[in-house]
Amino acid sequence: MRPTEAVERALALSRADDCVVIADEISTANLRWAGNTLTTNGVTRSSRLTVVALRNTADGVAAGVVSRSAVDTGGIEDLVRAAEADAAGNEPAEDARPLVAEGPADASAGWGDDPPGTGVGVFEGFAPALGEAFAAAEAADRRLYGFANHVVTSTFVGNSAGLRVRHVQPTGLVELNAKGAGGSAWAGVATRDFADVDVPALTADLDRRLTWGERRVDLPAGRYETILPPSAVADLMIYLYWSAGAQDAADGRTVFSGPDGGNRVGERLAGLPVTLSSDPAAAGLECAPFVIAHASSRESSVFDNGLALGATDWIRDGVLTSLIQTRHSAERTGLPLTPAVDNLAMAGPDGGASLEEMVARTERGLLLTCLWYIREVDPQSLLLTGLTRDGVYLVEDGEVVGAVNNFRFNESPVDLLSRLTEVGETGPSLPREWSDYFTRAAMPALRVPDFHMSTVSKAT
Repeated sequence: MRPTEAVERALALSRADDCVVIADEISTANLRWAGNTLTTNGVTRSSRLTVVALRNTADGVAAGVVSRSAVDTGGIEDLVRAAEADAAGNEPAEDARPLVAEGPADASAGWGDDPPGTGVGVFEGFAPALGEAFAAAEAADRRLYGFANHVVTSTFVGNSAGLRVRHVQPTGLVELNAKGAGGSAWAGVATRDFADVDVPALTADLDRRLTWGERRVDLPAGRYETILPPSAVADLMIYLYWSAGAQDAADGRTVFSGPDGGNRVGERLAGLPVTLSSDPAAAGLECAPFVIAHASSRESSVFDNGLALGATDWIRDGVLTSLIQTRHSAERTGLPLTPAVDNLAMAGPDGGASLEEMVARTERGLLLTCLWYIREVDPQSLLLTGLTRDGVYLVEDGEVVGAVNNFRFNESPVDLLSRLTEVGETGPSLPREWSDYFTRAAMPALRVPDFHMSTVSKAT
């Protein structure tokens, strides 16, 4: 059964006062390799159907939400009844608002079309280039490990108010790890279709880093001038973004809460005029132009499904401008309605320098590769801790002179913004830590004069 048929059948079977149905069709293709050899590949398909049953009460509207995978024609009615039973046992929802009757105009096009999929053909150009990289690594006595993954998710949202919207989201990534006498080095990129993945450029960067790593330097913990590459910046800024919920800020729970109640919108966070923004139509980072909410949380609402999304500045020229809002939280805080968007970009003034140019004008400092095992220590300051990984390099007089030991760091991305001394050029950036959840990012490299390496790590 087509996803649209499942949506229409569920809506027709509903006995609730109102109903929202979301159908997801997911197609995945992947390659994995180790020691310069392909090890596995596969193609999978899956589906999920979510029903939101809404029950009017004397005090408001109660919601019941049930999601199930691989629901066939005979299972739709059981799913609908389960959602209605869930609604019958729930209290009125505080985020209840009238259903969205009409989404973005272009999101309704192709409603009845079959969902596209993916397959091994997406790797047609990538796989031969990867084979050549294996041969070159073997000749240099180095080993390549990693994986490539491509997912196409087609989402169809309909409700009893007449909403019918559809979005097809391709998501791909490549992660490459090289090992040799110079230790370990990592590189990763996000992609929509693998046509833009430059394997020779990735492996050249890995070779350069392994060459740097052939000289080892031990350094103690402390504060160092540090160049954070775009991948590390993406991991930090995505965590900042995930923590920017308006409702939590209003309740005094986060770094974005005001000292005397309320929030910090309008306050300057960064000394340099950086902008952190999201836009569903951003070139190369295109994502759903409407809200897709399979469940309600403090940052999302099932009642907002289908609500149109637009370009949003979260931080503009260094000033906190917006927080993640549902219609409920926007009414509560009095701020504009700015729901979450599934991409994130950061930019500084005047375009910025390349990473190589930033290294060239560094007298003495550290150049990181990426961060991992990031965990929150204190939500009130958004203090994070984590580890460096796959290469920390010492820069002296504009040249990388060797690799140093790994560190544990303690930093708040909000506090870090106030201490920036340089913002590089912005480009597509794959976060190392959050690549399972968030791949559509564009970030610059950042220079921080006193990045806090709290302890030396034994990780190698």
